[in-house]
Amino acid sequence: MFSWLGRDSSRKKEPEVFASVADGLKKLYRQKMLPLEEFYKFHDFHSPPLDDPDFDAKPMILLIGQYSTGKTTFIRYLLEQDFPGLRIGPEPTTDRFIVVMTGDTEGVVPGNALVVDPKKQFRPLSKFGNAFLNRFQCSQLPNPVLESITIVDTPGILSGEKQRTDRGYNFAEIIEWFAERVDRIILLFDAHKLDISDEFRRVIEGIRGYDDKIRIVLNKADMVDHQQLMRVYGALMWSLGKVLNTPEVSRVYIGSFWANPLHCDSNRKLFELEEQDLFKDIQSLPRNAALRKLNDLIKRARLAKVHAYIVSHLKKEMPSMFGKDSRKKELISKLGEIFGEIQRDQQISPGDFPDITRMQEQLQHQDFTKFNLLKPKLLETIDKMLADDISRLMSMIPHEEETRNETDTGAVKGGAFEGYNESPFGVGKLEGADKGRGEEGWVVGQDRYKYDEIFQSLNPINGKVSGAAAKSELVKSKLPNSILGKVWKLSDVDRDGYLDADEFALAMHLVNLKLEGHELPMELPDHLVPPGKRGFSSL
Repeated sequence: MFSWLGRDSSRKKEPEVFASVADGLKKLYRQKMLPLEEFYKFHDFHSPPLDDPDFDAKPMILLIGQYSTGKTTFIRYLLEQDFPGLRIGPEPTTDRFIVVMTGDTEGVVPGNALVVDPKKQFRPLSKFGNAFLNRFQCSQLPNPVLESITIVDTPGILSGEKQRTDRGYNFAEIIEWFAERVDRIILLFDAHKLDISDEFRRVIEGIRGYDDKIRIVLNKADMVDHQQLMRVYGALMWSLGKVLNTPEVSRVYIGSFWANPLHCDSNRKLFELEEQDLFKDIQSLPRNAALRKLNDLIKRARLAKVHAYIVSHLKKEMPSMFGKDSRKKELISKLGEIFGEIQRDQQISPGDFPDITRMQEQLQHQDFTKFNLLKPKLLETIDKMLADDISRLMSMIPHEEETRNETDTGAVKGGAFEGYNESPFGVGKLEGADKGRGEEGWVVGQDRYKYDEIFQSLNPINGKVSGAAAKSELVKSKLPNSILGKVWKLSDVDRDGYLDADEFALAMHLVNLKLEGHELPMELPDHLVPPGKRGFSSL
């Protein structure tokens, strides 16, 4: 009797199936997190509610820097074309927030129209008013780079007397809104202007909670020579250490991101390697977008839980009749003690709590009597989501990455990213182990006379030297045994445990490559195989 009740309840316990990670994040947020946020007025204190476009949007890059540090030029360098609304100059030319994103045709969408578009993730920005919206626009253009990422250009941060100019909107708060939603924050510095103004300091302090997203670019580094660059780099690290206030040293990419000739090309090799590292980081954004959104949702859930404990505690401590105002002031002044009490009682990490000074300022304008008491069921839902649902979404990410790799949609293409590594001017091309590729002669043969003299001094038997004899010469390089072992493996092409004259010359060539600072290849390239052994199979 009533067996159908048991069957129904068991069906409800089955976990919900998600079509994708983004689909799962949307459902979890709407069904489990949003009720908690609304019940405890989370949006009045921290961040507005998330919409579907927040989960569907392409990865975003936010560029921040003082005026004339090359933010707009950096975008043009990546896209390899101008975008609508582009203005470049030594003065503060970019006086607005410009979202550069893909579109079928070139055009500009004004801020007021942009924030009412339900397909875009910028609707919450309407709260900053017309003063901001008149300085906000979207530049759309067809560009292969923008098919994978969206780039946000910001007004140059003011310094000196200009800092006292009222923008008409809260610049630091808008930057913080973007920082919460973007995948990468790039702080640009000019090699000639390392001072951090008061406005820049406030902006950096506002994004301090997003350290994992921050990358730093020392731009226009070709304007100084090698010795000056060392001093500039040291000064930048010293300035950042005081502002970021973290024990870890921030990753700084050094280069000149524009299409003009380098003024001082003594650091060309350094600039190429730094650019390659930065490009790899940017190209990884589409592959890691789902993981980033998942991580941000977890952070938001933890903050929402802590916020619920704080608000419910304040409600519980309020008197029912008289002395509400004085009690409110007392609770705000003792907020640090309340944080400590909640931390001990609920076993919550101190890093999960919001900034106490900012929380105190926001509480001044709130009516504590309208807060709600603790509702354990809402918190249990969040705990269950973090324990079960999030882990299921995590297990889906590798499969989605594999699908993207198969369809070749997991990296940024086009613009400065396209054709760079395929040309002779790519990093490492025709250098090191790649030297000699496409040439008619064997590149090792250029120094063959030196290697043959050493080979003969090792008293070869039947035209070959043993491993012991080769080792006595190779160890003179002072390279680690692990590297020399790799050299031997690459050089013993026929895998007979001996080296003939060609193979020994190849071993010496590889040793010299490593001593010059180049990396050894994982497998021997065809152009390094001795001519007499080409087509030989080592299997």
